[in-house]
Amino acid sequence: MKAIKKSIQYGKYTLSLETGEIARQATAAVMVSLDDTTVLVTLVAKKDVKPGQDFFPLTVNYQEKAYAAGKIPGGFFKREGRPTEKETLTSRLIDRPLRPLFPEGFLNEVQVIATVMSVNPDVDPDIASMIGAAAVLALSGVPSTGILAAARVGYKNGTYLLNPSSSEIAESELNLVVAGTKEAVLMVESEAKILSEEVMLGAVMFGHDEMQKVIAMIEELTNEAGKPKWDWKPSEIHHVLSAKVAELAKAGLEKAYSVAEKAARNELISELQAELLNNLCTEETGFTKDQITNEYNNLQSTIVRGRILDNKPRIDGRDTKTVRPISIRTGVLPRTHGSVLFTRGETQAIVVATLGTGRDAQMLDGLEGETKDSFMLHYNFPPYSVGECGQVGSPKRREIGHGRLAKRGVMAVLPDMEKYPYVLRVVSEITESNGSSSMASVCGTSLALMDAGVPLKAPVAGIAMGLVKEGDRFAILTDILGDEDHLGDMDFKVTGTATGVTALQMDIKINGITKEIMKIALAQAKDARLHILGKMNAVLDSSRETMSAYAPRITTMNINPDKIRDVIGKGGAVIRSLTEELGVTIDITDDGVVKIAAVNQASADAAKARIESITAELEVGKVYLGTVVKLMEFGAFVNVLPGQDGLVHISQICEERVENVADKLSEGQQVNVVALEFDKQGRVKLSMRGVEQPN
Repeated sequence: MKAIKKSIQYGKYTLSLETGEIARQATAAVMVSLDDTTVLVTLVAKKDVKPGQDFFPLTVNYQEKAYAAGKIPGGFFKREGRPTEKETLTSRLIDRPLRPLFPEGFLNEVQVIATVMSVNPDVDPDIASMIGAAAVLALSGVPSTGILAAARVGYKNGTYLLNPSSSEIAESELNLVVAGTKEAVLMVESEAKILSEEVMLGAVMFGHDEMQKVIAMIEELTNEAGKPKWDWKPSEIHHVLSAKVAELAKAGLEKAYSVAEKAARNELISELQAELLNNLCTEETGFTKDQITNEYNNLQSTIVRGRILDNKPRIDGRDTKTVRPISIRTGVLPRTHGSVLFTRGETQAIVVATLGTGRDAQMLDGLEGETKDSFMLHYNFPPYSVGECGQVGSPKRREIGHGRLAKRGVMAVLPDMEKYPYVLRVVSEITESNGSSSMASVCGTSLALMDAGVPLKAPVAGIAMGLVKEGDRFAILTDILGDEDHLGDMDFKVTGTATGVTALQMDIKINGITKEIMKIALAQAKDARLHILGKMNAVLDSSRETMSAYAPRITTMNINPDKIRDVIGKGGAVIRSLTEELGVTIDITDDGVVKIAAVNQASADAAKARIESITAELEVGKVYLGTVVKLMEFGAFVNVLPGQDGLVHISQICEERVENVADKLSEGQQVNVVALEFDKQGRVKLSMRGVEQPN
């Protein structure tokens, strides 16, 4: 089959889509190139629905191959293993805007695989992968509600940048990824250096405008190479069943959704569902369990959404703009370096900060090369937090994604991690959850770091916003509950300081939202963020001046890089002796920066003094206390600094003439000497004349 290729200029790079030659047994496949970064994206969709299927089984897998960067994988097996955090996060990034495009009621299994096959280290494959996923969906003929595109937006010197390179992003005040259709935005993921809401909104709209050329290219490619559209229609609503469910359960559900406590409310909802199934799931009615459950869920959505649009109190009695009650307690764990218990309504997190040394930094080996991460944030969501039993093990995609969002939220206020002597790890343990535990983690992280004495530039808070939209009517909700997230149309999370936004994440379940809705949501989120910051500042408004007694004390010093080998010693003997004797940890970089970590300052000072003596260089005219190490006929060699000996000529031992060196000096004797000069070979000449000697 002949390959069909389309190309456009997208930012400063050429974007190409090619289909028809590779992976022809997939439902659709496209090779996407953005500069030298090339990704093969495939989609396979099953024609038949699995019997009993009651959810949409979409799977997205993004995978990086080492050969793409001309590398051979490490490890014993020398092949790619479990997904890295970057692969997991990119899989989520592709999934989030793609999922809303499938029509409601479509339950056929779909799998999208994006394989990075060639990479320019300066061009992240994520945008190419997202565009490739949009293209294969359009080419496949699978039912969808629109064509998707994506763009990365930077911001520097008041100007928006389209698809900036990795090096440009490092200098940018913003790293924002936006995805959407012709009509509206579907997803935003961003990290910012404390920017205003106006700048953030402008970046979203700039990216949405620029991606229209990609949508046009995908449309053109689909017209030439797309497969016929599936003859698919959603199943008809069972009006008889819908009316019966409403008749039996509506009053009970309305009562249940007036109960503020989550556990009690869920118990009532479960009891109603069991009673409904018992009455309707019979041979006489012919209704199945799945049909009844689906209609019951639809009724819940109708009740909750209707109450909100009618300006009635929300599930827990609040109006649309009120934040739930907040309580904060710092220093809750006695032996940790920094800790906080943050509770907002029925969402609660214990967040713990730990300070470590340079050797605690995480090594990241990606396609772009090996890097070190000096700030780690890990989010854990145990099953007990929602009153359930479940498997406990390695973090799932959701936990990795929420941890990264919280990390993005506080990155802008950290000290300069290249100069700050500590490595930081924060762990957020979600102990209770009913809406936006990731934003509780942001607030808890800010407080825990300040409790640990980390000098943050400003406190950071986060808030989750929701949306209910029916036609032209809509309501924006502040601090959404779990049910409002599940039954609503938007999850819009904003983190920031009192002066600006540090991260923005938005996911839309409908066919996108307008600039007007985003503008209102950002303004409402700002008010909520300032309210939460006020509650946080009342407990802890700045970093503690003293660190925990159990945190390491790090002393930083600089030495001549040529002296590094002297500090390390043969086979590491010198540095090993220092660490064992003084109970310290010593890290030395190639440029001569030495970081000494100790539990108490006295040990750190002692280690610093020892290293200074090892690396010190003799100064002409300065007096030193030395030890005679060898006698010669013409003088004596004296050790004045570790590894540095000098010669005291026989004529420089004392004022009078000396016939025999041994008459005046003996090996092991301590003497005061002054450095006279260095000869052409760098050897030092010493003198004892006119220098007061030790008793």
